[in-house]
Amino acid sequence: MTLAQRMLAVFEGSKVAHGTTTVGRVGRNGKADADSRIIREPLTEEKIQEHLDGNQGIGAIPINEDNMCKWGALDVDVYDLDQTTLQKNIQKLKLPLVHCRSKSGGAHLYLILKQYEQAAVVREYLLEMAVALGHSGCEIFPKQDKILSERGDVGNFLNLPYFNAEFPQRFCYNKDVEAMTLEEFEKELSRKSIKVSQLEKLRFSGTRQYFTDGPPCLEHIFADGPVSDDRNKKLFMCGVYSRYKTPDDWVAHFESMNRQLFTEPLDAKEVMTLQKSLEKKEYFYTCEQEPFKSYCDKGLCMSRKFGVGDQGPEMPVVGSLTTLLSEPRLYFLDVAGKRVQLSTEQLQNQLLFQRACMEQISIMPPTMKPVKWQALMSRMLTESTKLEVPEELTLSGQFKELLRQYCTSRIKAHHPEELLHGKPWTEDGLTMFQISGLMEFLNNRRFTYFTRAQVQEQLKRVNNNQDCHRHRSVKKDDGSRSTVRVWAIPSFETIEVDLPTEETRDEVPF
Repeated sequence: MTLAQRMLAVFEGSKVAHGTTTVGRVGRNGKADADSRIIREPLTEEKIQEHLDGNQGIGAIPINEDNMCKWGALDVDVYDLDQTTLQKNIQKLKLPLVHCRSKSGGAHLYLILKQYEQAAVVREYLLEMAVALGHSGCEIFPKQDKILSERGDVGNFLNLPYFNAEFPQRFCYNKDVEAMTLEEFEKELSRKSIKVSQLEKLRFSGTRQYFTDGPPCLEHIFADGPVSDDRNKKLFMCGVYSRYKTPDDWVAHFESMNRQLFTEPLDAKEVMTLQKSLEKKEYFYTCEQEPFKSYCDKGLCMSRKFGVGDQGPEMPVVGSLTTLLSEPRLYFLDVAGKRVQLSTEQLQNQLLFQRACMEQISIMPPTMKPVKWQALMSRMLTESTKLEVPEELTLSGQFKELLRQYCTSRIKAHHPEELLHGKPWTEDGLTMFQISGLMEFLNNRRFTYFTRAQVQEQLKRVNNNQDCHRHRSVKKDDGSRSTVRVWAIPSFETIEVDLPTEETRDEVPF
């Protein structure tokens, strides 16, 4: 079995599509411009070999049409990522993740499974691992619990490592944070593969003695015992928790945590300052501040007795956007791990977006300020993955099919004089017609997307971008001749279908 075959077996997923990425200029922030597209062709050994040879970057889609997957990944998209610290944390937590460098200098952490599992289950474990590593909010692949395969959806792809394997920029790290060869990487994939039943036995974040009924971020931060950094921020957060849990005796609880949770407790003056701040105003958890944001598990926090509850942010996590290159455009947006199909109007109008979420995934997201919504959608459209479609789903493809019908159907002329009546006439490999006849045909079939000028441009494309208007002499009803302006394009081949026939016996039907 070749290396490409072994990689194909490991990164098995979608049977109908794969991704490609063409990397462009690298900006000042270290992020490379990239054109990401989904090709409706299965991933093959040949395509992976082209990736390894450095000819075309390839991405694999983990989720299949049955919403199952054999692998998943965390995409830690941090450009100045400390890979050494990340690897140490993976080892410390004993996470079965294969640690690779991404094209932007971040990390792709692969979870390799021995058999197919439900995508929703795999995503739950990956989310818990992301929180334990302090990278809550990183992208999780697969990005959806379920895809809308019946609507043409195929999910999202992740770029594979070892592009140009001889001199790779995307490689796997060993435990000493040294680059592995491709052969070593494939052995690491096999060594780290695991069953979900084994994952259930792992504890991703220390002993978890504290805050099991409160915010998961505090639980993870203090999971291994007392800490020494960010004492003011962390103790303030603990104070908010104390006020919720023990409102009648929260000060004593607050002071006790200062002594128990820090290697060097804050002095009495600092504790008193924090206490007075908490007494003046009913503060809420500082979820959007670090270090808490990196350990946030919003869904779990909302379910806990002293978590964010109903007072917390209710906006569901809005993930990546896939643009279906049909005409008109369609979009697939990840909302709270579920897939929502949207039109351009629904993407532009928040109320229509709300309604689509209510109808498709039974969620009613709150609205945000129009300026923020516009900025969010603008960014997502810029970064969206393009999903290619067959030509017949584009306006150009629809026009070409109607043009073929016009030129080959029963309305075609039997004599050149019928050009005057809006019918197409074919001779010497060319089909000629007047533009008014074609426009009337299109309007009768309710194809009104193109103006006359746009129709002329489409006709030029059919004629290999050459001008196709000319003049033709025809005989009028009174016997005189007239010169009319016509358009000429290469004639469409008439396709005849031979239907198979079956021999039948002369049998009595009753």
